[in-house]
Amino acid sequence: MPSIALAVTAGMPIFDLAVPCHVFGTDRPELPDGWYDLRVCGIGPDSGPVATRSWFAAHTPYGIEELITADTVIVPASADVRGDPPGELVDALREAHRRGARVVSLCSGAFTLAATGLLDGRTAATHWMYAALLAERYPAVRVDPSVLYVDHGDVLTGAGSTACIDVCLHLVREDFGSAAANTLARQLVAPAHRPGGQAQYIEAPLPERTDDSLAPLLHWATERLHTPLTVADLARRAHTSPRTLARRFHAATGTTPLRWLQAQRIARARELLEGGDLPVDRVAELCGLGTAANLRRHFTRAVGVPPHDYRRAFRARRPAAVPQR
Repeated sequence: MPSIALAVTAGMPIFDLAVPCHVFGTDRPELPDGWYDLRVCGIGPDSGPVATRSWFAAHTPYGIEELITADTVIVPASADVRGDPPGELVDALREAHRRGARVVSLCSGAFTLAATGLLDGRTAATHWMYAALLAERYPAVRVDPSVLYVDHGDVLTGAGSTACIDVCLHLVREDFGSAAANTLARQLVAPAHRPGGQAQYIEAPLPERTDDSLAPLLHWATERLHTPLTVADLARRAHTSPRTLARRFHAATGTTPLRWLQAQRIARARELLEGGDLPVDRVAELCGLGTAANLRRHFTRAVGVPPHDYRRAFRARRPAAVPQR
């Protein structure tokens, strides 16, 4: 079981703490064996309960030692973005990273990660409200306020609030594959993660305004990814012009019809590569990218590795336990 340590500090916002507890700490027999071993680690001057924001308190037997030895360490939002994070937590995060742990921040937890120096020279995400302050306090960090989260492999920083769900789904996808992440997303009534742009950048969250009238069109399109769908095809199906569709599409999904189609094709390719032994040229046909060469080009651009390497890495990948000292 891959172990996850969740760092809890005094005054921490509740939502950013509750999301990873629900995602990783709930028994899920319908998902693959070996689900996460979540340990809520209290960080404070004594071994008593850690009071979070409002009326909640974390009663846990785990602390710094369990955090340092975990496979993944998650730092939820900070209670005070203008103050310094607890020194013992900063030191523990450095040690955990040195030992090989994946270190993740949610929302303003990026301030704590920045204090460790692990973000120096890297792009990082945080809640857009705190982006300017994070850049001011830690000028060595390249803060991107427009993305949902940034994954460097060993260090991941996420934006705030509901983006915590997307970050957690991304971790599940990395550890257990697309099928498990999609199943969990349906249970959470949340959209499945869709990578966009470069491999480490995830597209911005959807705008608050949504247009449910596009739902039948999106469902229709996802069932026909193996066909050479075009924007004109989508517009005809929606009984509108390509220009009007583009406006409605951007308002409803935050992206263009063409980019959405491409993201769906890449997501389908990932599922096919993870779940079977189909040749790459057949995967290309089934996800609508035509040829193996075309699949390799677009898949590598979106995911960061060629299809063959992705399949090999996925089958070999299971979070290895961090060695004990």
